[in-house]
Amino acid sequence: MTLPDPRQAQCFRFVRRGYVDGVVELVYAFDDGPELIETITFPDAPVLAPERAAAFAAALDLLHFIAGVSYYKAGVPASIVVETRRPDATLAAFLDELYLHGLGEFAWQNGLDLDGRIRFPIAESAAAPAPALGLPRRTLVPIGGGKDSLVSIELLKAAGEPATTVWVGNSPLIEACAARTGLPTLNIARSISPVLFDYNRLGAWNGHIPVTAINSAILVVAALLYGFDAIAFSNERSASSATLEAGGREVNHQWSKGWRFEDGFRALLHAQVARDLDYCSLLRPWSELAVAARFARETRYDDVFSSCNRNFRILGPKPADRWCGQCPKCHFVFLALAPFMPKPRLLAIFGRNLLDDEALAPGFDALVEYRDHKPFECVGEGQESRAAFGALARLAEWREDVLVERYAREIAPQLAEAPTLDALLEAQGPHHVPSALRAVLGLA
Repeated sequence: MTLPDPRQAQCFRFVRRGYVDGVVELVYAFDDGPELIETITFPDAPVLAPERAAAFAAALDLLHFIAGVSYYKAGVPASIVVETRRPDATLAAFLDELYLHGLGEFAWQNGLDLDGRIRFPIAESAAAPAPALGLPRRTLVPIGGGKDSLVSIELLKAAGEPATTVWVGNSPLIEACAARTGLPTLNIARSISPVLFDYNRLGAWNGHIPVTAINSAILVVAALLYGFDAIAFSNERSASSATLEAGGREVNHQWSKGWRFEDGFRALLHAQVARDLDYCSLLRPWSELAVAARFARETRYDDVFSSCNRNFRILGPKPADRWCGQCPKCHFVFLALAPFMPKPRLLAIFGRNLLDDEALAPGFDALVEYRDHKPFECVGEGQESRAAFGALARLAEWREDVLVERYAREIAPQLAEAPTLDALLEAQGPHHVPSALRAVLGLA
């Protein structure tokens, strides 16, 4: 069969969605082209409690709409058609914003203008108010294998809060981290339509999508199925900071990890899915450096955690080591941990000293926003990287390393004065942290 070019499509269709025996099926199509069928499998799923049926249907609709961004981007047609239950005005406005900003990096990289192009059709009547379900008190904690989710897990354990670690997709690295926590685990399988990969090979539009938004919607379904009253992500306040500005609009690689998404998604859940299903980021008031400082207190994950992006590709080879030492995530995590960790410990984690390798200078320059914007990666703000370098330049064990010495001699005099570490370690900004955890995060 010859596949049509989705970039020539007139419309993107939300065809149907369903759930049977622990498997969600989401179906999309461009015009009258082949169906794009995605499946999400919830292991050992119990029979859905009857009182949760309406909330579950609303959660499936939400998942269908949000997961569609993976496929819509292949063609970005000007018309969106919903053949299932249409979103009401509130949900449609949320989806318009999610697709526009969540695809901001994708659009910038591909030279596309999405302004006015994304318009979800709107139902004539408003959605029914969400019920309170009396969900059991326990928390789903998404775990990604990096330092942030492990900090959240240790905070919940210290507070005595019942929690289960959860991840989407097959990752031995994440599985090892989850096992090390000592908490119950839940691994959800997601199978993306193979037709999408065929489209990509034929030259369809491709690029970054708001994965955290998709995973959030998946976990809402999981919370209703298994019985959890809270979903606690581990996104810090740095995630709300844009990567760059283009055409008068901020472009943020981490948009669906930012405050605007969290606040809007949480409000939507309470209004249209379940009033007593909470959603938040436990680390929202903290900077990346504050998270790194807290992680450095715990040694039990040193030999299993990794934030290296090359370990989490859908397709392609993965490195033999947990840290490739070449990607922006490796560079940033090394830099962020260095002020708070004994040097021998950090070198043992990474296998080498990234700050004493002159060949890595361009990567670290981008982190401090020297001659370039920060990378399109989940890394901290430029001021955080500058503060970390400044702190290391004052430490005898680090200041002679080639990139630290170069920063102090060449770069720091050309950049705006960086905040101190102490200033960046203070909790601040809006958040939805539960009251039981506010004190440990330094909140009133």
